[in-house]
Amino acid sequence: MLEKELRDCIKEIPDFPKPGISFKDITPILSNPVLCRKCVEAMAEWAKGLNPDIIAGVESRGFMFGFALAQKLNIPFVPIRKPGKLPREVFSCSYDLEYGSATLELHKEDIKPGARVIVHDDLLATGGTVSAAIKLIESAGAEVIAAQFLVELSFLNGDTAFAQKLEKHSLVSY
Repeated sequence: MLEKELRDCIKEIPDFPKPGISFKDITPILSNPVLCRKCVEAMAEWAKGLNPDIIAGVESRGFMFGFALAQKLNIPFVPIRKPGKLPREVFSCSYDLEYGSATLELHKEDIKPGARVIVHDDLLATGGTVSAAIKLIESAGAEVIAAQFLVELSFLNGDTAFAQKLEKHSLVSY
């Protein structure tokens, strides 16, 4: 039922950000507080069984539900950001996207060695972003136990890079 509600709410934008990409716009979900609450509840229900210590959210849309999820689970939220956004010493990882390349950073002291971390992002496409986030967290000496997404583009097989060693959860899959 939640998956149908999400499919009805998410808008597909053809040829954005470049020709051939069919962008899944989640911003209409943010205008629906009841649906947002249902998403956070479903994500928390799945995540609590894994007993995480931290939710790490990937910039920028991964912050929205990742932070709410951390609050619901009463655990810390740690942001993974684009270069130049974090003021203290960082771990850095560059990676390829389906339409370019990017770099992510994580404050070195925000995740302690041995912490059990769930990576959260809004969308799983080719897996480059989540793979880079996993590398950053492992650089800190922590254990990534799962990756969680609002939307998954399963036809891109983005989970092949990490699914063998991690739990994965998505609320809606295309």
